[in-house]
Amino acid sequence: MKLPEEIKYEKDGPVAIVTFDRPKVNNSLTPDMMAGLNAAFDDFNRDDSLRVAILTGAGDKAFCAGADLEQTIPIMASGNFDQLMGDPSKRFFSDVFKPIIGAVNGFCVAGGMEILQGTDLRIASENAVFGLGEVRWGLVPGGGSHVRLPRQIPWAVAMEMILTGHPISAERAYQIGMINKIVPQEDLMTEARKLADVICQNGPMAVQTAKEIVVRSFALEAPFAFESHLTKKVFASNDAKEGPRAFMEKRKPVYSGN
Repeated sequence: MKLPEEIKYEKDGPVAIVTFDRPKVNNSLTPDMMAGLNAAFDDFNRDDSLRVAILTGAGDKAFCAGADLEQTIPIMASGNFDQLMGDPSKRFFSDVFKPIIGAVNGFCVAGGMEILQGTDLRIASENAVFGLGEVRWGLVPGGGSHVRLPRQIPWAVAMEMILTGHPISAERAYQIGMINKIVPQEDLMTEARKLADVICQNGPMAVQTAKEIVVRSFALEAPFAFESHLTKKVFASNDAKEGPRAFMEKRKPVYSGN
């Protein structure tokens, strides 16, 4: 298995560690990185010696800032949304029933926030920031947030994040139950590993089955497919071209509503 150099995949005993490694641009995702992320977790899923995964970002500024505006967003806006997302009824880690721990260091926004919603347990550094700013740039968070986020945190907070595009702090995320624990930056991976080790002491079949029951009981395939259908319409709009262009040109977007 050959992965892009921006996706690091390590095996440490029963624990897999997957790292977004593009810190100079806040670990933003290229199409190759998205494919590499899926490949790493496919291997994790198949390897019977691995029981828990930790997902994090390189550096101390960002977990993941979402899709790369120059490489990834144009593909989605050109009508090739499924080229990146694959099966419209699935989202990040939909079929991974081994536990995934998110270790969030810094910005966890846009696509990074959508990936985090596919994890099971989350530890964040004190400087972590969580947000879905897509609507500010004429887009929507079509990577599962419309479906997952209102099921994971209170409705009003989820809708505030989705509709205003404003981020929340680590402390606020902890208060609403989005994350399990806040720790100093230097302790982040140590605490994530401690949590992974606790899970590894439990029966592997019981742990995987418990997660599978919880995930499958939500029956998210149809809502995800519906989200994909409507997301494509937004990404094909003129506003979806104007928003990212304005962001890159560092100006206020001028939307036409179509």
